[in-house]
This record gives sequence, C-alpha cells and structure tokens, in this order.
Amino acid sequence: MSEKDIAILHYSAPPTVGGVESVIQAHARVFIDNGYTVTVIAGSGCQSALPQGCGFIHLPLLDSQHTEVLQVNADLEKGQVTEEYRRLREHIKAELAEHLPHFAHLFVHNVFSKHFNLALTDALHELLDESQIPHCVAWCHDFSWASARSLPLLHDGLPWNLLRQYRPEVDYVVVSKNRRQSMAEIFKMPSEKVNVIYNGIDTDVLLGVSSEGRRLIDNLKLEEAELLLLMPVRVTQAKNIEFALRVLRELRQNGCQAQMILTGPPDPHDPENFSYFQSLKDLRKELGLQAYFHFIYESGGKPEDGTILNMETVSGLYRMCDALFMPSRREGFGMPVLEAGLLGKPIFASNIPAVEEIGQADVHLLDIQRKPAVAAQMILNWAANDPAYRLRKKIRENFTWGQIFKKQIEPLLTSKASST
Repeated sequence: MSEKDIAILHYSAPPTVGGVESVIQAHARVFIDNGYTVTVIAGSGCQSALPQGCGFIHLPLLDSQHTEVLQVNADLEKGQVTEEYRRLREHIKAELAEHLPHFAHLFVHNVFSKHFNLALTDALHELLDESQIPHCVAWCHDFSWASARSLPLLHDGLPWNLLRQYRPEVDYVVVSKNRRQSMAEIFKMPSEKVNVIYNGIDTDVLLGVSSEGRRLIDNLKLEEAELLLLMPVRVTQAKNIEFALRVLRELRQNGCQAQMILTGPPDPHDPENFSYFQSLKDLRKELGLQAYFHFIYESGGKPEDGTILNMETVSGLYRMCDALFMPSRREGFGMPVLEAGLLGKPIFASNIPAVEEIGQADVHLLDIQRKPAVAAQMILNWAANDPAYRLRKKIRENFTWGQIFKKQIEPLLTSKASST
C-alpha cells in the first residue's frame, strides 16, 4: 500500500447522474492528475464512466436502491432493527474488510450523514473501531438529522444516532460554512474540526480547452496569472509587439501578476522576420519577462520545431483569457476584435481606423503614441472596477478543482501521512 492509494466510497458512481456523483468524478480526475492511484467503491456505476486510470470495485449491497437495502430501510423507518439488518451489516462489513485496508485514504461521501443505507454506515463505524481503515475523510454534503423530509424516518438510538456521532480520528469535510455550523450542532463537535471545502469547476470542460491547450496552460503556468492578456496575432512589426512587452512590464511593476500570450508564428512570407523575432526575445529578456510574455511559436522547443496552433486551441485560449490586447500600428481588418467581441471579452486595441470602425464605442482604445504606462494604467483601472473580471479572478484562484486540491484536499492527505 502506498500513501498515494485512495478509495472513494458512495452508494452510487457515474454514470449515475447526481451532485455527489459529479464531485466523485471530479475528485477522481484531480487525484489522478496529481499522481494518486484512485479506486471508486460503489453499489452501482461503471468503470468506463470514470476518468481514465480510475479503478472501480462494484459492491451491489452499497447501493441505496438494492432490494435488500430497501427492505431493511422500510423496517428502520418504523423503528425496527431486525435480524435482516444485522445480517446485511455483517455482509457489507465483510466485503469492505477485503478491500479497505489496502488503501491509505478512504473518502466517504454522505454515508456518515445520510440514512440511505444505515447498514453501510454501521459497517464503516465498526471497521473504524477495529482500525481497519487507515485514514478516513467523511465528505458530508447533506445531513438527515437537519432535513425536515428525513426527520420523520429517524429514531433516537442506534443505528440512527451514528449519523450524528463524532469520531476524532475522522477528517470531516462540508461544502459550505453554513453546513459547517449544521455539522457542529448535529455532531456536537467543535466547528474548527470541520473543514470547509467548496465544490469546484473543471476549467477544461467549461472553457472547452483542448489537450494541446491544457499542455500549454500547464507548461507556461498560465493559471498562475492574476491577469491574462491574449494577442492572437502573428509576429510582425505591424503588431507593435515591443509596445506590448513594455505594457506588460508596467503592469507587473504596478504589482499586477499579469501574463501575455502571443499565439501566432513569425511571418512566413518575410525572410527577415526571424531576425525581428529574435530582437523581440532579446527585449523580453532585457525587461525580465521571459516567464510572463509567451510566444507560443517557441513553446515546442527548437526554433525549427515552431508550434503552430489550430483554431480549436486558440479558441480555448480566448475563453480562458481576461482580455484581448491588440496595440497594432495598422490592421487591414482586425479579425481578433470580432472573435473577442463574440466571446464577450474586453478589448484593448489601438485607435486605428480598422478597430474604430468595427468596435466603435465598445472597445477600450489605446493611444499607442503615448507611453506604455498610460495603456497599463487603463488596464489596471478596468481590472479594479470590472466585477466580472474580479469574480473570474476569484474563481480561478480558489474554485477550480486544481486549486482546491492543491490548497485544501492534498493537505488533508499529507498531514495524515506525516502524523503516522
């Protein structure tokens, strides 16, 4: 058993559709992406519906809709703890005992707080009593003892009181501060013992980021940017890239952790263009921006192996960025203005005829004859006053599954490993 072996347990797993199942799917994916070995244990589900590389153990008696479970539940609703209940608990316990000791961490979703399969809840408590679960995380989305709909089905005593029994050796997680207060009251435990970990979003799915886009995002550390500006243009002198570099330096000198992406290659029709490209890279080094101004063309390694992006990947970068930056000296048409506009992205572009004609009053016009500091201040003023940008920044920093894993979930695993 490795410290990176994780099991996730619930009544059901994907392809079953539900809020908890979607969180399990996200957890499995983010654990695997971070080098953990993951197995989902559930009463229903299918391995093919889980992320690639995720294992699946099917134990039908865990399913809240299993015939035996439904019969026992009907008795429990009447306050009857029958011999059938005890046999079911022992059967589930025996099955779990075969598997759970092989994992360093067990994430249990809702079973410690919902009444849908109390025999399963009881079995887990007994296995904890017997130290057959090395480290348990109780991820509690909902509470039967706080539900007006569920309360008539519960009774004082065992096994119902297991749904409000605090165990110091278990790490408890809830999905909001309101739920933390509920858990502290129901379980009669200190609120500081309850971890609040919000649900997250999968940026690649939501933003339609391709596998190539994900590679670029990871390699260039784009998700570390506080402000991400996109230049979907080729490397030509007409694009005024020197100005863009100096604007980026001004932004960073003002405390904004900004980055810029330039997606296009040097102009293939101009043999002198590669010397211009080299001069831009020299300027980037002089300004100390090697890690923050990204020429996608050079992301493949050697200059002769230049990266040319397809439109699918560029589109993903459009959706990920905060604004379009286009300080061109001249444009015949200005297609990026249309593309960014359709995607609802703010546009900072030079006050040239092509831009003014298309964007009119709906574009932030840059006077490229003035110092780069003026353009940088315009961007900073917009960022400080635009609620959509501020919310997007907050979500990117705190509410993606990658950030949630790094800041909140993995510390639960590493702290337990260091204490054993």
